[in-house]
Amino acid sequence: MFSSSFLLTLAAALGAFASPIVSIEELQDASSSILDSRSTSPGTGTNNGFYYSFYTDGGGNVTYNNGAKGSYTTQWTNCGNFVAGKGWNPGSARTISYSGIFSPNGNAYLSVYGWTTDPLVEYYITESYGTYNPATGLTYKGQLSSDGGTYNIYTSTRTNAPSIVGTANFTQYWSIRSSKRVGGTVTVGNHFNAWKKYGMNLGTQNYQIVATEGYESSGSSAITVS
Repeated sequence: MFSSSFLLTLAAALGAFASPIVSIEELQDASSSILDSRSTSPGTGTNNGFYYSFYTDGGGNVTYNNGAKGSYTTQWTNCGNFVAGKGWNPGSARTISYSGIFSPNGNAYLSVYGWTTDPLVEYYITESYGTYNPATGLTYKGQLSSDGGTYNIYTSTRTNAPSIVGTANFTQYWSIRSSKRVGGTVTVGNHFNAWKKYGMNLGTQNYQIVATEGYESSGSSAITVS
């Protein structure tokens, strides 16, 4: 006579054979659902002791994920415009170290990125970029030697553009590294001092992140900030 435990095992086995076969498409859909559930929604917040910001105008497909400590990943396809990354709030003249991968296909920037208020300023210390040099159309102010490289300094004015206080007019400050890199140290205070030298004054610090930005492009990044 068969034991009850044997019958239970046999029934489970027969049930497994009787289950419908899962297609590749169903497995892919399940995988996509799992990844989607891990994605961070647009907005701001804190994660593992770091501040993060994720802005998108809703164009294309953009995924941003917070990772361990100061890490994050992005993936974008035919995006409109997005900016996402991790750092601090408020910003300061700190020294930032970062590492990782930045793989754009088209127009994208990897920068120390932040805002101040009174005056309202959007600033970039751009370490690398894709096919489009963001210096195009900007007003050149001078140069800075810092952290083993040369940065060209620019300014520009934005009118009726998105900002941290809504649609507004504001100034942009740029330091663009002449030799691209992905990974290293950025002594932010050197840039603040150089901007001040050229009459580019900052206000009260808001947030400051190491940001991936894409504009009408595709690509991916995996960055760790410390």
